[in-house]
Amino acid sequence: MLKAGLVGTGVLAAGALGSGSAAALVRADRPSLTHGVQSGDVSADSAIVWTRADRPSRMIVEVSGDPAFRRTRTVRGPLLTPGTGGTGKVRLRGLRPGSEVHYRVTAQSLDGRVVSAPLTGRLRTAPRGDEDVRLLWSGDVAGQGFGINPEIGGMTVFAAMAARRPDLFLHCGDTVYADGPLTEKVELPDGRVWRNIVTPEKAKVAETLAEYRGQHAYNLLDDNLRAFAAEVPSYVQWDDHEVVNNWYPGEILDLPEYSEKRVDVLARRAFQAFHEWYPIDHKSAVDGRVYRNFRYGDRVEVFVLDMRSYKDRNDADQTKPGSVLGRRQADWLVRALGASTATWKIVQADLPIGLVVPDGDDTGDIEGVANGLPGAPGGREAELAMVLREIARRRVRNVVWLTADVHYTAAHHYSPDRAAFTGFDPFWEFVSGPLNAGAFGPNTLDPTFGPKAVFVHAPPVANTSPMGGFQHFGELDVDGASGELTVSLRDGAGSSLWSTTLRPQGR
Repeated sequence: MLKAGLVGTGVLAAGALGSGSAAALVRADRPSLTHGVQSGDVSADSAIVWTRADRPSRMIVEVSGDPAFRRTRTVRGPLLTPGTGGTGKVRLRGLRPGSEVHYRVTAQSLDGRVVSAPLTGRLRTAPRGDEDVRLLWSGDVAGQGFGINPEIGGMTVFAAMAARRPDLFLHCGDTVYADGPLTEKVELPDGRVWRNIVTPEKAKVAETLAEYRGQHAYNLLDDNLRAFAAEVPSYVQWDDHEVVNNWYPGEILDLPEYSEKRVDVLARRAFQAFHEWYPIDHKSAVDGRVYRNFRYGDRVEVFVLDMRSYKDRNDADQTKPGSVLGRRQADWLVRALGASTATWKIVQADLPIGLVVPDGDDTGDIEGVANGLPGAPGGREAELAMVLREIARRRVRNVVWLTADVHYTAAHHYSPDRAAFTGFDPFWEFVSGPLNAGAFGPNTLDPTFGPKAVFVHAPPVANTSPMGGFQHFGELDVDGASGELTVSLRDGAGSSLWSTTLRPQGR
């Protein structure tokens, strides 16, 4: 039996014993950092650093430009208490632009007498000027019954991503599968057996705040993910499985495994856990939730969307205008893209634009943006049509859309020359994922915005396990001198499956 203690004990031990310490000398009330460290929401002169302790304590962060920490400054962080599930984060300020920053985190007992063993991490602040930039993106972690399998080394895709030495990771959602319980083993069609680490929270669907917290805690039991999070800062958004599959505001569930049927109640609990467990600065979000934008040098600006909190019902009439961003977010996106002076405007979306994503089989309900109908934009397409039309009118150039969600990788080119709706400029959408989940696809492309599938890598059988070779992440390399953007779609081992280089157009 593979229980969490087999990994969890190792995590706790690593955080509880400092270099040269002996177990007999560790005080019983000494705090321990249980789930590593993370950084995110970086800017040119600041970054968020996150950790979690096993008992009430004070978060302390030492900051240095030196990996040996010969010269440091100390930042006093928040109290780590049960009110946040033991998690805490602090923004480090006064950092140098475009520099490598090393940080060392400890938890200090409330009486100030003892501290935890330290954990270290690194990050790179956003540059100022025309510097080279490397970003990775993907999504979908521990889904369809495939969690942490120690027999194959855990979630090895995170080690492959770390080997690419990226500046940033854009997590496009489905950070957890709160609606997908794990079992200790999964019988695969080819006769092999997938074996999972299982925790009590992952043995059922999440409904309580503690259970939602346990979803995020589970993923950080993986050595590869913890090491990646300590080395690469992230910008994180959510999708549906952080709450429940294909959810929308106001939904009432008809699922026997849920005792709480009100999705709005579940979403509030899930949202709290989501913000507690990631280095997200709610103050930087326009609405205090998820959607926000950030600059990364002269060449890159990223626009993080929330296509969950404001969407309409999945059974809405697809012949009438619908909502996926909400009017306030859609207007913000148009204004923010129009105001950007970055060479490349990267839209980090949690749903694809042109892929038809139904909600259930043979119901006619639509989970995604595309409604599957030819002709003029209908349903949620109408809102995207407005955004595309307005940024074309404002002559916003070099907009690239990134997403995950559908569990395969693809390159889509959209053109008004092939479209029913023609009031927009051609653009690319790149799809990647999953990171550690069942692989699916490909989905049908809706013709409304004239998409063409230039490249697709999808499994021949639905719900192919992570051992099947269809886990993916994407990479963006921006050349600081020329401004050219090279996009590479990679498999779970880091090998490039397809790439293209885009040349920037003048505004």
